[in-house]
Amino acid sequence: NNTSGSDDPPPKASATPAERFKEGAQANNNEEDYDPEEELWEGGYSGMAMYGNWLVASVVSVVIIVAAVFLAMSGLGFPAALGAVILLVLLWAGMFCIFIYRKWSFHYELTSQRFIHREGIFKRTTDRIEVIDMDDVTYSQGIVQRMLGVGSIRITSSDRSHPELTLIGIADVQRVAGLIDDVRRKERRRRGLHIETI
Repeated sequence: NNTSGSDDPPPKASATPAERFKEGAQANNNEEDYDPEEELWEGGYSGMAMYGNWLVASVVSVVIIVAAVFLAMSGLGFPAALGAVILLVLLWAGMFCIFIYRKWSFHYELTSQRFIHREGIFKRTTDRIEVIDMDDVTYSQGIVQRMLGVGSIRITSSDRSHPELTLIGIADVQRVAGLIDDVRRKERRRRGLHIETI
């Protein structure tokens, strides 16, 4: 018989210290203090992130056309034109396939408690990272990306499946990275964790 006067079940012996801490923090939260999970942001790969690639492909296309014209003037009209058409088709078809893959393959969702990322077109994998497990959130931008407001976000966490997750082609990257970091800090404060390094 339980004579301690507590109805709480004993902690699992197989639970790690971090898991026991989370269970204890959740148990200590009063029901009226519990914040329901809400969606804060949803997004994916932005086509503006490939602006530099489109620009390079355009320059390469001009070079191919100019080279084909010079070859045609030297007496290689049909082979030069055929080669130029083949190269241009391969170039732009490859660029389009890369864009479609990135656009359709990556999807992200941030809630007040979790970060959900989905990857894949034909076979889609969905993973979740608890925001309380996130250790750091940083973002990076190239010169052209800074002009367009897009960039990449890197999330490091104690999550076993994704200790380091990189989000590419994120529009309004500065605001999104700040939002993820704010949610991470808020959830840690709510769970009673002390952030030693800001």
